[in-house]
Amino acid sequence: MARYQLPEDPHKISKQQRRSRKRPTDGAATQPIPWFWLGMGGVVTLVAVVAAVLLARSILLRPPLPTDNAQAPMIIRLTAPPSPTPSATPPFPTPTIIPTFTPVPTPDVARPPDEVTVGYYAAVQGTGEFGVTVRGGPSTSNAPITVAPEGTLLFVIGGPQADTAVERLWWQVRLADGREGWVAGEFLAPAAAP
Repeated sequence: MARYQLPEDPHKISKQQRRSRKRPTDGAATQPIPWFWLGMGGVVTLVAVVAAVLLARSILLRPPLPTDNAQAPMIIRLTAPPSPTPSATPPFPTPTIIPTFTPVPTPDVARPPDEVTVGYYAAVQGTGEFGVTVRGGPSTSNAPITVAPEGTLLFVIGGPQADTAVERLWWQVRLADGREGWVAGEFLAPAAAP
């Protein structure tokens, strides 16, 4: 079994012992001086200094530009092409006629027309109090949107569209709540506006 030994007190160590501890005891710990790399660094530095001196000398010893009067400076004269002779222009441009807007007369929806017409109202009738189905397109194969009860006023916005399968006319209408759809024309009658 190992015995514990107290380390030496560093204050009691003599100067000679301290010096001997700092020095490496074996020869492998000392590094040789890298003479090759020091020599290469000196050669590179010497080449750089010589190159800088040669470059500075070539710049400073450049012959000056010729200053003799044998060569006269070249004068370039720029000329503009001749401008056309001005012509008399009228002081004001010729006025253009602005077309006037002729408003399209709005139909009088207070009186119903003789038959169902786009831009007028129509009332649901002839359904036997069942109401008419408002559909997503002009055919019975289109999905129903809602059922408009008997007597409901609908605003006609499009049509008529013929359904040749059942020989029926369809009208595109807008309900009071803003929804739009298609209604079979046989269940509509012209009506005055509300």
